[in-house]
Amino acid sequence: MPAPARDLTPFFAPDSIAIVGAGERATSSGGAVMQMLRQAGYGGRVVPVNPKGGTIFGYESVTSIAGIEPAVDLGVIVIRPDAILEAVGQAADRGIRNLLILPGGFAEAGPAGMARNEALLKLAAERGLTIAGPNCAGIVHLDPARRFAATFLRDLPPGTAAGATNGLAFISQSGALAEEVIDKANARGLPLTSVVSVGNAVHLGVEDYLGWLGDRPEIGAALLYVESIEDHERFREVARKVVARKPVIALFGGRTEIGGRAAHAHTGAIANDDAAIDAFCTSCGIVRVKSLRRLLVAAKAFGRFPQGLGPRALILSNSGGPGVLCADRAALEGLDLAALPNAMADVLRQQLPAEASVANPIDLLADAREDRFGLAFEAAMTHAARTYDMVLMIHVVPFMVDAQPVIARLAELAVTAPVPLMHSMMGTLPGRAEWFATLERAGVPMFNDVEEMAEAAGLLARYPILRTAAKSERLPPVTFKDRKAP
Repeated sequence: MPAPARDLTPFFAPDSIAIVGAGERATSSGGAVMQMLRQAGYGGRVVPVNPKGGTIFGYESVTSIAGIEPAVDLGVIVIRPDAILEAVGQAADRGIRNLLILPGGFAEAGPAGMARNEALLKLAAERGLTIAGPNCAGIVHLDPARRFAATFLRDLPPGTAAGATNGLAFISQSGALAEEVIDKANARGLPLTSVVSVGNAVHLGVEDYLGWLGDRPEIGAALLYVESIEDHERFREVARKVVARKPVIALFGGRTEIGGRAAHAHTGAIANDDAAIDAFCTSCGIVRVKSLRRLLVAAKAFGRFPQGLGPRALILSNSGGPGVLCADRAALEGLDLAALPNAMADVLRQQLPAEASVANPIDLLADAREDRFGLAFEAAMTHAARTYDMVLMIHVVPFMVDAQPVIARLAELAVTAPVPLMHSMMGTLPGRAEWFATLERAGVPMFNDVEEMAEAAGLLARYPILRTAAKSERLPPVTFKDRKAP
């Protein structure tokens, strides 16, 4: 019988928190955690614990865990490894049952660390504790109702507005990749809301976090970086439950022989070949990606369309070459570039220049201005809204055309468009930031690269198929093949 799901509310939305090892020095772990907690705008009770006492980041500290009155929902431990077991025991004595341990020095740290890890597990079992970490970078959960960050990662993700349901969660077995994804989310405006650095996972593994975040209404999709899984059956069970409601996109590290050796050194992962990982992801209903770049493409796509899209795509371009590249990538991604409906084709042939290509992709020619773009867009919405699941627009800006009126017209039309849209702009773009922002505000995800846009569309088209299979339990059985560790 599977173990019941843990309630992880104390780790993501605690009403009160103690920082054991708190300080104000920015280069210390305790100072970094206090600083990020303040930057997140956490509104609950905060108790810094420091033997010197005093005020830390505006909070009155206590000199020992025993001085915490009353007990807190979550204790965050950021002291040296050899003092952690004693602190855990003191927290248990004080009635603190949930602990986030950030420092390493446990199972990853040789014989002495292994002994410390065993002692930690024994103590937790005896005292009824739940432990996140150790050896992790912490947890961020920017639910507008209770913004929280217990981490020494250097920045916070953008989060989402109150009431949004398209937030992204990133659960990672690498703290460095968590930092990178936060950085890219800020640079690209991705609605990243929750970030979890799993660490050694003495109690809480990827599937525990996935199960809890998968139930959160503010989370629209979950992104994973995985190197090792302890219990494949439990992971699969949790993933399928989440996939039935929202997408899970995973990047697995260690899919090559040399990468597998590196993953084993990092997390103790058992090596698996590429085909085995593919089969396992399919059995879980997970959309698999094979690079960090592609994981970020998926974040862009599912951050706008969290329920995915169908596979039928129309490419609307003003340049032949980019249209060809987009069509190639779309076909390789499994998208269906169906022919134009006759009524739409008739309108375009009557009103476009004779040199224009009235097909899929449509080529409006390089000198297309807002009138030509508007004509093609409206023809697609009027005559092809039931033919296509998405429109992939490509806009190259030659020297003789003012792009601003084109952008303004497309943004105006996009607001009420019955078909989902994506847009790519290529070449020298003097107004890039303004043009991208205008269409993003109209709900159109923007891409620098037509192939990346087609990749995003392909990833979106995979999820509805997996969701349907997960709901009907038609996913194949687990076929994850364990081999001898390298």
